[in-house]
Amino acid sequence: MLAEKLMLHILIVLVPVLIYSVFFENRRMVTSPYFSGILYGAASFLCMIFSYYEYGLYWDLRYVPMVLAMLYGGPGAGLIAFGFILAARTYLGGDALWFGYLSASLSLIVPFLFSKRFRKYKPKKRVQLSIIISFWPTLIQLSILLAYLLASTMETGNELFIYVFILGFLQVLAIGVSSKVLEAGIERKMMKQEMIRTEKLTTIGELAASIAHEVRNPLTVVKGFLQLMGKNHKNDEQYMHLIMSELGRAESILTDYLNFAKPKLKQIEEFQLSELIKEVVQLLHPLAAKRGVRLSHQLKPGLYIETDRSQLKQALVNLQKNAIEATPAGGSVRVHLYSKNMSAFTVITDTGKGMNANQLSKIGTVFYTTKDDGTGLGTTVSIRIIETMKGRVAYKSEVGLGTEVTMILPLKYIKSK
Repeated sequence: MLAEKLMLHILIVLVPVLIYSVFFENRRMVTSPYFSGILYGAASFLCMIFSYYEYGLYWDLRYVPMVLAMLYGGPGAGLIAFGFILAARTYLGGDALWFGYLSASLSLIVPFLFSKRFRKYKPKKRVQLSIIISFWPTLIQLSILLAYLLASTMETGNELFIYVFILGFLQVLAIGVSSKVLEAGIERKMMKQEMIRTEKLTTIGELAASIAHEVRNPLTVVKGFLQLMGKNHKNDEQYMHLIMSELGRAESILTDYLNFAKPKLKQIEEFQLSELIKEVVQLLHPLAAKRGVRLSHQLKPGLYIETDRSQLKQALVNLQKNAIEATPAGGSVRVHLYSKNMSAFTVITDTGKGMNANQLSKIGTVFYTTKDDGTGLGTTVSIRIIETMKGRVAYKSEVGLGTEVTMILPLKYIKSK
């Protein structure tokens, strides 16, 4: 009966361990010694409430949560758990009440001494140390038990020593399993942080290389034309036009990077979305005609939104330009605007080469592009701008059939004619 009861206590001990290491590992609350102390203290309290009473003593795993709180949560958490144990022991009462107080106080000493430097050890060493420390409460309990039996006239048999062995074994087992689970959670969190750090460093490196490459190209052209201007003054006006064009391209590249880093909605205004889309379609008609692509639109009027017009125009230009460039000569690009549930849906459909599932999953990723040239920032910037406007962008595509891009934005109001 004792073994079955103590197995239940192991499950009670594992509940806060699992909560601590899995469900709340990313929350600040978990790093608080108060939260840890209350969590483990509640486990100790429940172990004592559902303890096994025999030989005038309460048999339970109350000290396992206290040791875990002291080692992994710090002295503050351990003392809170200790307070829960004293409260539970007072509530239970009994002839051995003062022996219970003494046992809890002495069991606290060794974990408390190791609590401050415990986290400095390596994970494997911490597991081993926690198991070794768990022998201390067992030794204290055995000593208190012998002292209590000597002070009383109670008759004992071999069964009592079997109880002591079972209690000590399961107490060490509970500490060992709990420590392994906690260390696994700590290791997972550290690996996650390292992955994030590595990803940031990689992104910074790629960003620096991409900026250097993209900005260097127009600057090289500018340098070449300035050298020609120094030798030949006849074509200065022509060279100056090309220089300004390349400098404008360099400025555009840097603007894209800045918008990617932190899109800003500078000038908020209310306007009709269909009118803006018409402007973009007219702007891109020459590009579509040059590539032999038919560009058409079907727009619902009276849909008004409130946001930064120029930023949204930039996003629409990027999305429609991508559709045109992905479509071979003889194909078509269609822009359709409609409303649903106070949201404006702008659907850009092309009859281009399409994308497979792997390519589709990478859309919007920094530096990813299906085109032979470009940085891949255009799409990413467009998505970031629309998300800043509390909207979203969805992609659907099939290889050989084309791609459908849906931009969804919240409407200010609808004005019917």
